[in-house]
Amino acid sequence: MKRFSILLAALCLYSAPDAEACTNFIVTRGASSDGSVMVTYAADSHQLYGALYKYNAPRRGYKAGTMLPVYEWDTGKYLGLIEQVPQTYSTVGNMNEKQLIIAETTFGGRSELYDSTGIMDYGSLIYIALQRAATAREAIGVIVDLASRYGYCSSGESFSIADKNEAWIMELIGKGCRIINGENADKGIVWVARRIPDGYVSGHANQSRIAQFPLDDPENCMYAPDVITFAREKGLYEGSDEDFSFCDTYCPLDFGALRGCEARVWSFFNRVADGMSAYTDYAMGYNPENRMPLWVKPTEKITPKQLFDCMRNHYEDTPMDMRRDIGAGGHALPYRWRPMNFEVDGVQYLNERATATQQTGFWFTAQARGWLDDRIGGVLWFGVDDAATSPLTPIYCSTLRVPWCLSENNGHMTEYSESSMFWLVNRIANFAYLRYDAIGADVRKAVDEWENARIEQIDRIDAAASEMKPGKAVKYLTDYSVNTAQELFDRWSALDKYLLVKYIDGNVKRETENGFEDNGYGRNIPAQPLFPGYGEKWKRAVAAGDDGTLKAK
Repeated sequence: MKRFSILLAALCLYSAPDAEACTNFIVTRGASSDGSVMVTYAADSHQLYGALYKYNAPRRGYKAGTMLPVYEWDTGKYLGLIEQVPQTYSTVGNMNEKQLIIAETTFGGRSELYDSTGIMDYGSLIYIALQRAATAREAIGVIVDLASRYGYCSSGESFSIADKNEAWIMELIGKGCRIINGENADKGIVWVARRIPDGYVSGHANQSRIAQFPLDDPENCMYAPDVITFAREKGLYEGSDEDFSFCDTYCPLDFGALRGCEARVWSFFNRVADGMSAYTDYAMGYNPENRMPLWVKPTEKITPKQLFDCMRNHYEDTPMDMRRDIGAGGHALPYRWRPMNFEVDGVQYLNERATATQQTGFWFTAQARGWLDDRIGGVLWFGVDDAATSPLTPIYCSTLRVPWCLSENNGHMTEYSESSMFWLVNRIANFAYLRYDAIGADVRKAVDEWENARIEQIDRIDAAASEMKPGKAVKYLTDYSVNTAQELFDRWSALDKYLLVKYIDGNVKRETENGFEDNGYGRNIPAQPLFPGYGEKWKRAVAAGDDGTLKAK
C-alpha cells in the first residue's frame, strides 16, 4: 500500500498533456431565426481523424453489474472501468436522440490542479453524459457525478451543454492530488454552470470565461458547494464570496489567452452584435481589464447558415485580418503553419489563431428544434477538416447508422482511404492553400451551393417524416442522412478533379457555360490560359527584400 501511495503521488506530479484548441459558439432559441437552439464545435487537433461517432443503445438495456471500460478520448489510453447504467440513449456525434448537445473547449488552467489518477477524462464525460442524460440540466448532474465518483484526469474544460429549451456553459477543473491512505483525498472537480439568457449568444475557445456568478439563483446558475472554499484552502483566493471569479481564480488571463482564445469568441460576437469594436483591444491582448461579456444579444436573429459561416472566420476586415501581412504570401492565405510564435533579432512575434484552422478533425453545428418530435428535431450539421473549405451535411439525431464516407473505420490519420470524406476534403483544402484567393473562392462557392440547398430541403424532409409512424420515420431519416452524405462525397470527388484541371501548374483555364474553353480546333487543346500572377502587396514585399538579383536590366 505504501508503495502504491508513492506511485500515486508521483503520478500527481505529471503535468497535463498539451491542450488541443477548439471553438464553441452557442445560440439560444430566442436568438435564432427558426427558434432552434444551436451549438457549434470545431474539434481542432493535429492528430484527430475526422469521423462521425455512433452509439446505438441496446433495446433491452444493460444487466445489473455490467461494467463500462473508459478510454481517454484524445489518446485511446485505457483508464479503467465504471458501472454501466441500466438504460441509455443512442447518440450520433455530439448529440443524442433526445436532442441533447454537448461540446467542449479545453482551457487548461492551473497545472497543480491536474490529477492523472482519475478515470474520467473530458471526452468520456461528454459521450457518457450523452448516453445517460435527456436534458442539459441532467447532463450537468451526470458530469458532476462521474467526475466526483471516479476522479477527473483532464485539465480545465469549458462545456457547451444544450437541449431543445435552454443552453448552458459549464466550466470545471480538477482538484489536484493529495494522497491519504493510498487514495486521492481531493478527487473530483470544482465547477460552475451558467444558463445563457434566452435571446442571447455566447461562446468559448480554450479560455475559461465565467467570472463572477450569482450565488442564489439555482434556476440560472449551479456550482460546486466548495468552488470558493476550495480556492481559499489552496491559497488561490482571499476575497468575499460575492467577488469570487471562477476564471480569474482557476485560469487567469494572459496575453496568449486573450489573443489566441478570447479573440475567437470576439470574432463571433463582432459578426453578430453591435458595439463589439469597443473590445478590440481586449481581443488583441492589449487591455485585459476591458473584459468582454460572457454573452451578448445579437443585432438580428441568427440563421443556421450564418452560424455555419461564423465558424469559417479568419478575422476578415479586422486589425487581425490574416490576409494582410506578408505571411499570407502572394495569394492572401489566411493560415500560418505551426508553431504560432517566432523570434527575429530577439523580438517575439505571433501568428494569429483564427476560428477556422487547417488542423480541424471534425466540426459541426447542432440544432435542437423543440417544436418537432425528438426523432426529427435534432439535426447535426456535420463536416470534417477545415471549416472554411469544408461543407456541412445534415445528420438526423435518430439515424441508426453513419455514412461509410464518415465512418471512423474508414481510414485513419496514417492510412489514406479513397472513400473517406476526411481525406477527400483534405485533398481539396490543401490544394486550395496553394492559391487561396482563387481556389478557395471556388471551394466556398461549392460549399454555399450545397449548404443552402440542404437547408431548403430539410423542411420537406421534416414534413415527410412527421407524417410517418415512428419506426418508418427513423428509417427514412437514416436513409436520408446516409444517402445525402454520399451525394456530398460524390460531388466533392467531382470538385476535386475540376479544381485540378482548372488550376494545374499555376495557370487558370478559361471557362464557358459549357465547360473549359478550347482553342477552337476541336483537338481538346485548351484556350490560352490566364496567368494571374501574385498580389500587389506580395510583389512589393519581394521587391523591397531584393538585393538587386531580381531587378531586370
